Amino acid sequence: MLWMPSASASRKSQEKPREIMDAAEDYAKERYGVYSMIQSQEKPDRVLVRVSDLTLHKADEVVWVRARVHTSRAKGKQCFLVLRQQQLNVQALVAVGDHASKQMVKFAANINKESIVDVEGVVRKVNQKIGSCTQQDVELHVQKIYVVSLAEPRLPLQLDDAVRPEVEGEEEGRATVNQDTRLDNRVIDLRTSTSQAVFRLQSGICHLFRETLINKGFVEIQTPKIISAASEGGANVFTVSYFKNNAYLAQSPQLYKQMCICADFEKVFCIGPVFRAEDSNTHRHLTEFVGLDIEMAFNYHYHEVVEEIADTLVQIFKGLQERFQTEIQTVNKQFPCEPFKFLEPTLRLEYCEALAMLREAEIDMGDEEDLSTPNVKLLGCLVKEKYGTDFYILDKYPLAVRPFYIMPDPRNPKQSNSYDMLMRGEEILSGAQRIHDVQLLTERALQHGIDLEKIKAYIDSFHFGAPPHASGGIGLERITMLFLGLHNVRQTSMFPRDPKRLTP
Repeated sequence: MLWMPSASASRKSQEKPREIMDAAEDYAKERYGVYSMIQSQEKPDRVLVRVSDLTLHKADEVVWVRARVHTSRAKGKQCFLVLRQQQLNVQALVAVGDHASKQMVKFAANINKESIVDVEGVVRKVNQKIGSCTQQDVELHVQKIYVVSLAEPRLPLQLDDAVRPEVEGEEEGRATVNQDTRLDNRVIDLRTSTSQAVFRLQSGICHLFRETLINKGFVEIQTPKIISAASEGGANVFTVSYFKNNAYLAQSPQLYKQMCICADFEKVFCIGPVFRAEDSNTHRHLTEFVGLDIEMAFNYHYHEVVEEIADTLVQIFKGLQERFQTEIQTVNKQFPCEPFKFLEPTLRLEYCEALAMLREAEIDMGDEEDLSTPNVKLLGCLVKEKYGTDFYILDKYPLAVRPFYIMPDPRNPKQSNSYDMLMRGEEILSGAQRIHDVQLLTERALQHGIDLEKIKAYIDSFHFGAPPHASGGIGLERITMLFLGLHNVRQTSMFPRDPKRLTP
């Protein structure tokens, strides 16, 4: 249950620093206190320095910093604070002297954790590195400190507990924070260095996806999320009231991506929400996630598209390893994992080859049987052992396990021109050559029991000449989870939605 402070507790938490300040007159009384609420009354001529810039280059400079109080520790006539700004932190010292009185030290020591403060101080080089802070070579000698926003004294979770590795918690009997507590108090949990790293890296995935595809000549599009019929032709859709009729939340943008290909955009991509009304309470399923979708016309063979998508993912992996090492290492401190491995060019296996590998491992499967989750995981281990890669393509899936709009393999009617891409033994992309012939598309839709009237606009778009094309859809949260070697997709969804969670 989300913890809520009482009104009296709120008042007391705000009064405490003021009581200390007002206890007696002192020579430093103008150098500390609680700001009145910032309502844009004024704009002082003051430059706030980022914690990341507090290095030896600024030694002996007087700076202003705005940060959160991560921890405080009073010791005699001095108080040590750790000031945190997103992923970074610096040690600050308030000590009785020319600039700080006893009352000021006591005031600083009693500022509640997570409060936001403005601090003026001198950047000082330290003789011994401060191992507990990211800024290890300097500390801030505080001359002024003001509370900008006071946090309640009782936090629903402790940030130090929230970043503690589970193994360390179990072995040493120290507190850790469970997933529901994190998600119920997501705003606090997102402040941790691990969460900050995860979602900055996730932002990097979107940026690299967009950057790579634009450089390849793709056009970014936006597609409707309220539609008249189920995108995938299935029952796992959310129904919404649409004036006097029903509508559905889109399970995929793929029908509209295809329409754009028919409209001669040739290569398109989109980034947006995808909705799946599946009652799946697993580590990898969400009812709403962010889809990274690609559609592309090709000349003669759908492998032209497969290679383009695979190269896009490889460029993302390389970009993450080059630009986000700090974030990767931050996550690894709490969730240790082997570095993600991939090959150039990407390994491509056909479904029949995968079946042969599983059968060698004594897994009994039929030729047209879909892979179960445990078998996909096992296959990932077998591929890693044999080929040394965490990322590969699985091509030529059985037609029987694919949707109506997938192109059959002309050489083998039981196979399809479809593929998955997998990371660490889990699927992150499903794609295929789409049927662009009206007659075949109509036949396949009827075989799947789909009401042609409800997909009339889609089928009509192929009447006036449609180029051969193929595509793929990637789950942003899943690719983030698997790249970092995390174990639950809720760790990589900022505000996850699943069958049991609709808040916050």
